[in-house]
Amino acid sequence: MTDRLVSDDVPEPVAQETRDALDRPLHDLRISLLDRCNFRCPYCMPETEFHEDYQFLSRSERLTHAEIMLVAGVAAGLGVSKIRLTGGEPLLDKKLPQLVHGLARLRGVDDLALTTNAMLLAPAAAELADAGLQRVTVSLDSVDEQVFRTMSGGRGDLETVLRGIEAAERAGLSPIKINVVVERGVNDHTVLDLLEHFRGTDHIVRLIEYMDVGNRNGWRMNQVVPSKELLTLVQQRWPLRPLDRNYAGEVARRYDYVDGQGEIGFISSVTEPFCGSCSRARLSSDGMLYTCLFATQGTDLREPIRNGADDDELGDILSRIWLQRADRYSELRRPDVAEHHALSKVEMYRIGG
Repeated sequence: MTDRLVSDDVPEPVAQETRDALDRPLHDLRISLLDRCNFRCPYCMPETEFHEDYQFLSRSERLTHAEIMLVAGVAAGLGVSKIRLTGGEPLLDKKLPQLVHGLARLRGVDDLALTTNAMLLAPAAAELADAGLQRVTVSLDSVDEQVFRTMSGGRGDLETVLRGIEAAERAGLSPIKINVVVERGVNDHTVLDLLEHFRGTDHIVRLIEYMDVGNRNGWRMNQVVPSKELLTLVQQRWPLRPLDRNYAGEVARRYDYVDGQGEIGFISSVTEPFCGSCSRARLSSDGMLYTCLFATQGTDLREPIRNGADDDELGDILSRIWLQRADRYSELRRPDVAEHHALSKVEMYRIGG
């Protein structure tokens, strides 16, 4: 498997579109590199639970880069054209550029992106771009220093994050998307300031409804600021006009400023679910494949890989998983169901957002 990562002769899969039980194609693979993070965001990894004595996955429990390449290569042969690297915080992986170099050379993968909190992005951006990374998405919930520090669990430094975004722009990792999870009573009052900060740049701010992901955030419907409410708020300051989707299955509803100062998006998983066009599979750092962000269980790929499964055998496993997929949690979500379901969902920090 190591040769798959370092050789100049990476096998070139012939993509065959794979569709699930609801006729949704497998186009996107999100890969969580590790379950560790340098933030302690209260809605994801609160310090009270993820303290200095918390036992994260050991190195041997996590997939190696060669094993990740094996899964990614097989997935590309089944129709995956977009790969996103997530965490935890993926930039904590010191050998990330080597993995990016390998993934960027997989035939059929035409979009290779990274989601990060950007605390470690500035010194890494140029090397990642040289390795073949195409773009980055930065999770940034506020440009109010105190609100940002609170939402990062006291570990984030706003200026460092902003320098990371600037470095990514210089390296050509664009368009840069800024993901903002909007929680009522926490950061909703700072949304317009954040939009003001990025207006006039080529960066795309995406306002995301606060969701019931994982088991840690005590989600309640009254914490959600609906996208329609946010759209009204923004339009009161700056007129917007709708844009067409860039591609089938795009999750954000796109708008641009009438005065030409850029683009923003609204991701409405709670109030306007988009399960019907979801084409994403998620690979956790310990080798579990999940077919939904809100999944309660996944399929172990690490064991068959370490037992010697070849490309064909792994392809059969992936095909079977996707062909049986019928997830549509967000479309079926009700507050009472969501609150009960929270007891069993996979943690967000294990599979990214």
